[in-house]
Amino acid sequence: MKAILISILIFLPLALRAQGTTTLATDTVETATRSTWRYDEAYRHIVLNPVLPDSADVFRQQKKHFWRAAAETVGFNIGLWAFDRYVINGHFAYISWNTIKENFKHGFEWDDDHLHTNMFDHPYNGSLFFNAGRSNGFDFWQSELFAIGGSAMWEMFMECEYPSTNDIIATPIGGAAIGEVLYRTSDLILDDRSSGGERFGREAAAFLVNPMRGLTRILNGDAWKQRPTSGRRFGIPPINIEVALGGKMLTLWDYDEGTRAGAEATINIEYGDKFAEKTKAPYDYFTFLMEFQGIRTQPLLSRIEITGRLLAKEIIDKKGVKASIGLFQHFDFFDSDTIKSRNPNLSPIFPCVVPYKLGAPASAGVGFTAAYVPSPDFVFDGYVHANGLILAGILTDFYRNYHRNYNWGSGFSIKAGFDASLFKNKLIVSLANQYYKVYTRKGSDPGTEWTTIPDGAPVKIQGDRSNSTFNHLEASLKYRVWKRLYLSAGTDFYWRTTSYLDLQIKDGGTVKYPRVHSKQIGAHLMLTYVL
Repeated sequence: MKAILISILIFLPLALRAQGTTTLATDTVETATRSTWRYDEAYRHIVLNPVLPDSADVFRQQKKHFWRAAAETVGFNIGLWAFDRYVINGHFAYISWNTIKENFKHGFEWDDDHLHTNMFDHPYNGSLFFNAGRSNGFDFWQSELFAIGGSAMWEMFMECEYPSTNDIIATPIGGAAIGEVLYRTSDLILDDRSSGGERFGREAAAFLVNPMRGLTRILNGDAWKQRPTSGRRFGIPPINIEVALGGKMLTLWDYDEGTRAGAEATINIEYGDKFAEKTKAPYDYFTFLMEFQGIRTQPLLSRIEITGRLLAKEIIDKKGVKASIGLFQHFDFFDSDTIKSRNPNLSPIFPCVVPYKLGAPASAGVGFTAAYVPSPDFVFDGYVHANGLILAGILTDFYRNYHRNYNWGSGFSIKAGFDASLFKNKLIVSLANQYYKVYTRKGSDPGTEWTTIPDGAPVKIQGDRSNSTFNHLEASLKYRVWKRLYLSAGTDFYWRTTSYLDLQIKDGGTVKYPRVHSKQIGAHLMLTYVL
């Protein structure tokens, strides 16, 4: 994933600078950018003027190659299994006809892998299955079938562990979100008009960003074939990229759990026309946020957020006012770890020393977006999203089995944000809040204590039967110090509350239905460069 980020940072700006003439595509084009209203001019710094895709490129890349896509999907699964079996000698890779029959006989259960494995690694694998279809001419929805098929093949045939309920949901749905972002990003990097060292660099970077598309281009010869057109399926849409680097400090709010400080880096991409008049092309507009932390004891990859528009319709278009409503897919991943070791003398109902963990790879809902531009000097922009969480995982204070310290569940989320760009982008103020409610439906039998269960918890449970809320509030202030360079300062506040419905804990007596809170506050000071 680090290689993907480096490729985006180095080659995406170069790709967007590519010049060339194009002819307008017909109405079969999936994405059609247009000269957008002055909202973009006033608020977003667009890397390059939008360019429509060439019709010849669109028609060529819409030709479907089913058998090649299927072979890439099956081949990836076989290759990954061979690596697990013969290189890392994974116990789960010792498959046979008997293990396959047992998988079908036993059926699906909830697994106990790390949150990172289940909520990011598996959806990333799903993005490869998805892009096997996408890179061979299939549209967004058709490519999702390859993600489902690839995931089902892996779960039923390629492991001697029982098939996983959460994986068959997270892998294809989360894989579509990651996969379409990587597909469109690789599309910006590629340019079939280039040659020599530039061509090699573009193809290598696109391969890192989207390995399945890179492999397809090698198999069909597109990797070295020169054409008079760019070969981009989507042309160049309006796109804004921000890269930030600086320092961050974090601490727990209510308890003496210490403080940590270190480095932080983020990349934030806004792709497409936010206020298209009407669209049914999935992900012709999306936002992508990735956050890395260089803080001792904390995970390197701390946050990923993807919001992709599936369809939308403009509802207000008046002088200085824009608004639209649509259906959006969301992918959310938040990860943290222990700030310092826990005092063993604390009560058993003291919150987990890990502040929070949340993954929501399968989520969709309705979104409302609006902007008000009274003058070029001032832009006010906001959004509200209400989503259903098909699958989510959230930190638990008690459940521990194998690598798992979170509960599986479903629920809903509400997201809202507001930006104000003042004095022609000299000062930018941002405020956003994300609220998640997660319900764990199937827990252990009432009265069960995890420590009394032989060999860990029963495999079919989702975790502790509980109701959890997770909230993330963030605010930032950016001041332009030089051209496209901003000094930004901000804070964010995470808090989680979990009510355990059946749990009993012995602490000088029996405590039923404990309710546990954990809170973490962070502050950062960064330099942000707008490409």
